[in-house]
Amino acid sequence: MSRIGKQEIQIPQGVKISQNGAVFTVVGPKGTLTKNFKDDVVITITDKVVNLTIKRNDKFSKSLWGTYASHIKNMITGVQTPYQKKLILEGVGFKSEVKGKDFNFALGFSHPVIVKIPEGITATADKNNITITGIDKELVGSFTAAIRALKKPEPYKGKGMRYEGEIIRRKQGKKTV
Repeated sequence: MSRIGKQEIQIPQGVKISQNGAVFTVVGPKGTLTKNFKDDVVITITDKVVNLTIKRNDKFSKSLWGTYASHIKNMITGVQTPYQKKLILEGVGFKSEVKGKDFNFALGFSHPVIVKIPEGITATADKNNITITGIDKELVGSFTAAIRALKKPEPYKGKGMRYEGEIIRRKQGKKTV
């Protein structure tokens, strides 16, 4: 039994939830989120509560039960307060800036790296701090991870892109004799 799936999800004031077949929609003050859910989990919407129950008692349905509950909670939270991730760019000559709907990076390569910012995400870059915000938790997390993957932090000098609060384990370099 899923502990997360069994819990009732409260619908806060100002958030409207609707379901049309497999499409689940959450509308709030910050925007609208839609997601497709399989019919293995039955989603019941009442006035202020969302309940989830499984149709079949098999392993696949049970695994989706808690996952869908977490997705719905994240959607409700996102339309109220946007999710935010921060990256720190460390290194001499490493720069980042936002031009229109593009990120321009100077990451020590022979060419500038240009990344398109997806729809539904707002990004700012001041000095070496990058802030990515949006109402979809999955989109914010995956876009932040894609940007970090451009120049991962290296263990010798700590240069590269890292999350705010991430600790990089440093290695000792070559020793001189």
